[in-house]
This record gives sequence, C-alpha cells and structure tokens, in this order.
Amino acid sequence: MTLRFPEIRDVVGVDFSGGRNSGLTAWMAKAEVLGGRPGPGPGADRPRLRLRSLDPLSRLAGGEDRETVNRFFVDQIIASDRAVWGFDFPFGLPIELALGPWTRQLKQLDRFAGDAKEYGRLLVARTQEVADTMHIRRLTDRETKTPFDCYHYRIIYQTFHGMRDVLRRIVTDRDTCVLPFQFRRLVDKGHSVRRLVVEACPSSTLKRLGLPHRLYKQSGGKPPTESQRRVRKEILAGLAPRIELPPRALREIMANPGGDALDAVIAAVGCWEAMVTDDHLSVAKHPRYRLEGRVYA
Repeated sequence: MTLRFPEIRDVVGVDFSGGRNSGLTAWMAKAEVLGGRPGPGPGADRPRLRLRSLDPLSRLAGGEDRETVNRFFVDQIIASDRAVWGFDFPFGLPIELALGPWTRQLKQLDRFAGDAKEYGRLLVARTQEVADTMHIRRLTDRETKTPFDCYHYRIIYQTFHGMRDVLRRIVTDRDTCVLPFQFRRLVDKGHSVRRLVVEACPSSTLKRLGLPHRLYKQSGGKPPTESQRRVRKEILAGLAPRIELPPRALREIMANPGGDALDAVIAAVGCWEAMVTDDHLSVAKHPRYRLEGRVYA
C-alpha cells in the first residue's frame, strides 16, 4: 500500500476547549514548515517549524461562545490547503465499549439528546456493563501517557464537543483526511487530499521530550507565578530547536494565565514531529487505532 500525503506547508496546533465560553481559553498556533515531511517512515530532514501567529479563539472567531468557536474551526479546516491540524481532544472511544466503527461513534454522538456530562455517565454505565471498572483507557492513552482517559469527567466536554461539533462536520469532506481513521483517502490515486487532521496532546509531547509537564498552568485567570514562569522558560528552551517563536508570541506565552497559548504551540510541534517520524503504514494497519484513534504527539 502506497500512501500519498499532501505536501504540507502549514501546521496548526489547537488547545481545544469544550467549555461553554470556549473562546476564552482555547488558543490556536499557526506555523509554517521549515523541515520534515510526512510519509511511510522517517522524514528526510529534522522536523522544524516557524510560528506565524498565536491567538485566543475569542479574537479569531469573533465570539467567545462554544458554538461560534466550533463553527469557526470547521470553516477554517475546510478552507485550509496543504495543512496539518493537531487538536487537543480525544478523537475516538475505547474499542472495549463496542460502539462500532468510528463513523458510527460520530453519528451516535450527533443523535445523542443529552449534554456532555450525561454522555460521560452513559459511557461509564456502558463500561460497567462490559468490564469490572468505570473507565477504560485507549491503547494510545497508555502508550503516550495522556493525563486522562477520553471520558474522564475532566475531559468529557472536550471529547463530546470535539467529536460532535468539529469531526462530525468535516468527516464527509473528501479533501480532508482525519487520521488514523481515513488512511484510505491517502491511497486513492484518483484524488488527492488537501489537509490532514490529527489528535494531539501537549502533555504527552512534553513527556516524550523529557520536559516539565506540570506546574506551568495558573488557575482563576491570575497572572502566572514566578515559579510557573520558570517552568515555562524551561519548556520553551526545550522547544527552541523545533520551532522559531517571535518575541510577541513569547510574551503571550509568558503572560497567558492558563498556559493555553503554550499548549497550542506544543500541540503543533508534537503533531508535526509525529507526522514526520511515524511509520504510517504500520499505523494504518493497526487493528485498534482505526477504531479508537491515536495520539500524534
């Protein structure tokens, strides 16, 4: 099987939020590719990016509410060309829950009448039916050491709204390829996709790089402490060989209370390095990834 990747020019990292006013905490980092290329095996050169913009979604989408922000994401994805998008939310659910193929999971979410909290409770009840536990982590969660399982109460709003309000709206677009679920679109010789969408996880990327993955986020909208700023500086020093950051972006990252701006940058770096270095043929053939998803970190 030969995979025909688009020639990637842009990498977009998104620190996604499932909150009601998600535009206040979601950030988007847009970078241009300086080195590396996706393909079946290691890239020809070192993955490297240059950041072009870093913004909160309230600034970009023209509103803070979740519906406005998620519509903006869908429109921007469909309009992009030769781009990879890395979103920080789970793209699929554990295979043990027997919810069927990924597209069926998206359709079930679309038809679900309740909210994210109720859907999380439904998944917990389903888990208790099939296993002697309340939560199951996907294989990729264990491999990349994600902080939570994909329907933990602290992540279920991201999973619910990311899958339902973003992925469900782009899944039928033939020019878009959501990995690892739609590798077949990279095999079609009669059509070339224009963009890739993958699941990112900043915490997993930091762990892979051996950088601090805690103690850099401030809560309650308060300015980061000096200790948190020191951790951010250490993270930025570790990212420096991988992405060029302009002074304005560095100031945004150091001032942003929740660390969301930094997470968007890490999402871009992590998903691009994974795209360049992964053995995509093995991922495409994996029996679990194509059903429950995979973190590109």
